[in-house]
Amino acid sequence: MSIDPPGSGSTVRRIMLGASLRRLREERGLTREVAGFHIRASESKISRMELGRVGFKTRDVEDLLTLYGVDDDADRRGLLEMVREANTPGWWHKYSDLLPTWFSTYVGLEEAASVIRTYEVQFVPGLLQTAAYARTVIRLGYPDVPEEEIERRVHLRMQRQERLTRKEGPKLWAVIDEAALRRPIGGKEIMYEQLQHLMAVASLPTITLQVMPFQFGMHAAEGGAFTILRFPESDLSDVVYVEQLWGALYLDKREDVDPYLTAMEQLCIESTTPGGTAEILGDILREI
Repeated sequence: MSIDPPGSGSTVRRIMLGASLRRLREERGLTREVAGFHIRASESKISRMELGRVGFKTRDVEDLLTLYGVDDDADRRGLLEMVREANTPGWWHKYSDLLPTWFSTYVGLEEAASVIRTYEVQFVPGLLQTAAYARTVIRLGYPDVPEEEIERRVHLRMQRQERLTRKEGPKLWAVIDEAALRRPIGGKEIMYEQLQHLMAVASLPTITLQVMPFQFGMHAAEGGAFTILRFPESDLSDVVYVEQLWGALYLDKREDVDPYLTAMEQLCIESTTPGGTAEILGDILREI
């Protein structure tokens, strides 16, 4: 895991602030050891701060900015404002009793992403699920929880989708394995509604939907589902999210990310065109 799951604050703001502090330190030719000594901390703490893996204290950042020669009031205010934002809980904090820490991290990254590229094998991606379909999938994963909790989890998933329709929202590029579209989740009525929903959202300018058809057999992503998140800030690398049964991997090192980028590009080449997507969805709808 390249990104340690932080708390409920803004994950991306933390990473951005850390990257800014690292750049300032390197421009001054200072080591992490020197920076750590200046704020009465260890070299490893400076490393964790620069990677966005810990929270930030305003006093520590102020002292580092002084050490790094940041004297301009406007520059200092901007970076100190990032401290406040990095420590401010996101809207999803009210669901913290439902979200494991490793998934709370993902929601924060998803909220800040400008481009989301995802490949799904077993289910329709969460950002494209109807409430009824989501409710069925959530019940599969949490068979023993009260109905009230199920509904809160459904509401969280629907709230995550709202950003897709906003002017400043991200672009979503989803490749779905044909098996996920033919798997009868929740029965015929729920699947019919879900497939009609996919037909509708596929026409939105911010959403690209492709299907990996059965006819291709083996393909570039046989290893399973994954998501690639890209951010508007040039300082931030892409992050690959790979969910597991009781946790997730977050990969941001170039040598780890590149194979997933290559696999996604190959998936997009081998999958349906927009017209082909509508054709497959139409065929499955007629079979229900």
